[in-house]
Amino acid sequence: MTSRQKRELKTNLVGYSFIIPNFIGYFIFIFVPVCFSFILSVMKWDGSDAPMQFVGLQNFMKLAGDSTFIISLKNTVWYAVFTVPLTLAASLLTAVMLNSKIKGIVVYRTAFFFPYVASLVAVGAVWNMLFQPEFGPINEILKALGVANPPKWCASTDWAMWVIIIVSVWKYMGYYMVVYLAALQGISHDLYEAAEIDGATGLKKLRYITIPMLTPTTFFVVIMLTIQCFKVFDLIYVMTGGGPGRATNVLVNHIYNAAFVDFKFGYASASALVLFAIVLVITLIQLWGEKKFTDFV
Repeated sequence: MTSRQKRELKTNLVGYSFIIPNFIGYFIFIFVPVCFSFILSVMKWDGSDAPMQFVGLQNFMKLAGDSTFIISLKNTVWYAVFTVPLTLAASLLTAVMLNSKIKGIVVYRTAFFFPYVASLVAVGAVWNMLFQPEFGPINEILKALGVANPPKWCASTDWAMWVIIIVSVWKYMGYYMVVYLAALQGISHDLYEAAEIDGATGLKKLRYITIPMLTPTTFFVVIMLTIQCFKVFDLIYVMTGGGPGRATNVLVNHIYNAAFVDFKFGYASASALVLFAIVLVITLIQLWGEKKFTDFV
């Protein structure tokens, strides 16, 4: 082995030493559990020492007749339909406003990004206090404005999901604002200068330059937001626990209850695979739509 080959081998070994721990963690904590969930989806098992029983597609057939699963699916879709466009619009508009050279701009950007890194438990507790039906600040303001019977918010089956949507938009818009800010930095200022010479106003520049140039980023944000919305669990678990009743019970919450409350691990695995299939199909459709749109443009 020549000295050059030895140096290349040493360089490769150093590189592998950095990525191997990540691969080991991925294999143990992601790959193996995913493979095990495929096996569990055709089994009946309560997690005890009792042996697993093969039931074939019975777990999947039960999903169609499970009202809780159907309601959870509807709640998840409802949550995604409103959270995705609202977060998208809020993050884009915030990024456009903060993409300027004004004094203290870093402070403003940090303030909008802070909710994303804030403790989820603290965020849930604070917003629950704000939306408290009897003496919460939001209802006190509504009463002062003349609303005699303000909503019960998290205690109401009609308003609980809207509270989750509002808090979700507030918490996650900062992250996607940073994504849009990075994309805005890549737009050439020559385009805006040319538009100004032609007499374009701020809204026209936003419509005909900024938004079209951000199309790839927008597709990325939509895909990531959609996946995130279908996986939502922690915020709902902290704020409502899936209630009141089943008003905010989403798919991941349903899977959690099936596995760790009812100890139906086979049924929970089947539900998880259905969720995986739904997210996969939606993502593929979005990627196909992006490709068609790009080819059209």
